[in-house]
Amino acid sequence: MIYNRRNFLKTATTAGLALPLSSCINVGMDNKVINEQDLIDICNKPVLKIDSLNQPIIIESMELLKLGDTYFVRTRSKDGIEGISVTNNKIDILYPILLKLIIPFFIGKDARQIETLLEELYVYKSNYKMQGLALWCCVAWAEGSIIDLLGKTAGKHISSLFGNKIRDKIPIYVASGNRDTSPEEEIEILQKKIALTGAKAVKFKVGGRMSRDMDSIPGRSESLIELSRKILGNEITIQADANGSYGVQKAIEIGKRLEAIDAYLFEEPCRFDNIEETKHVADALDIPISGGEQESSEYRFRKMIADNVLQIVQPDLHYYGGFIRTTRVARMAELADKPVTVHISSDNAGYAEMVNFSNFTPNIGLFQELKTGMEATADLFEPPIKVKDGFLNVPTAPGLGMVHAEDVLKNAELIKL
Repeated sequence: MIYNRRNFLKTATTAGLALPLSSCINVGMDNKVINEQDLIDICNKPVLKIDSLNQPIIIESMELLKLGDTYFVRTRSKDGIEGISVTNNKIDILYPILLKLIIPFFIGKDARQIETLLEELYVYKSNYKMQGLALWCCVAWAEGSIIDLLGKTAGKHISSLFGNKIRDKIPIYVASGNRDTSPEEEIEILQKKIALTGAKAVKFKVGGRMSRDMDSIPGRSESLIELSRKILGNEITIQADANGSYGVQKAIEIGKRLEAIDAYLFEEPCRFDNIEETKHVADALDIPISGGEQESSEYRFRKMIADNVLQIVQPDLHYYGGFIRTTRVARMAELADKPVTVHISSDNAGYAEMVNFSNFTPNIGLFQELKTGMEATADLFEPPIKVKDGFLNVPTAPGLGMVHAEDVLKNAELIKL
């Protein structure tokens, strides 16, 4: 089905059930005048619902464990309950920050105070001077294990902590991440992924990645855009990601080509930190501009939402610092009638965090990424997370839905400095 910025959803489904449009995926695309104070106020509202947890949950230990190529953060309360999260592949570089600056702060703290603790952690040992991906990845890994701990202590899935369970399964898109393939090779790869998953949407790379208008292969992007609709047909939703490849003029040119095939979104057309250029491109095009995966600042997200720099907002659950901070971004986006499609930086269990987040977030986007790594970790969840007919199911067990990790981690290596 073809979607575009002005009218890209006439009917929608959530968890496979037909619902009124107001109950479904957020579809607002045009600029809505937003009072900045309203965005500030919504970020200051409490995120978690923890009234049922009426006794302190004191964090006794927090550890970094490695099993094979996968790293876990395990938090244990004095009551003996464990919360577990999975890191992304930047842990090999960032683990000293986690072990020196993040984990020591949480020991002895009440896990129920996690929202306040995140603010205190930002100042602890001047962590704010390290603002960015390096800091917030480590915070996200610790926060995820604490959220899991809270859910398991309450005996409830994460959705009960953040609001309500909205959907049982999440529509996915497939992507290859390639820039070294010919257009014909790329379409063939995507066709195979569609056949394996039943996905109704794809995303491919254009440009050369932060390349100042240079393509990875001369003429590849233009040919791929044209060929994608011709071969994949009108029933497949098409998305393109430039990874900051273009200046304004070239980005608009490529955007017009994507509009000509009724593509759904154009991701990161300009360098992620050049908000002004991205705004120029967004104003010149009808295709929705998406971005935000590299962003670590609440204030810049607020600006991009208020100024309609982005029409689809894409924070990363790890890069941005976890479920709580990302939920605040989603709330700002919802206020502006914008959908959220979380970026996934983890090849281990990022898909699971995505489905959990999508389970309770009202304004989730039309499609979420199917990331690799399911073969290694899907069976840790209950029920196991599987892809079927273009959807991923949401686990229902307490916390993040992992029920078998404790036994698996008996053989894990404890990582120390």
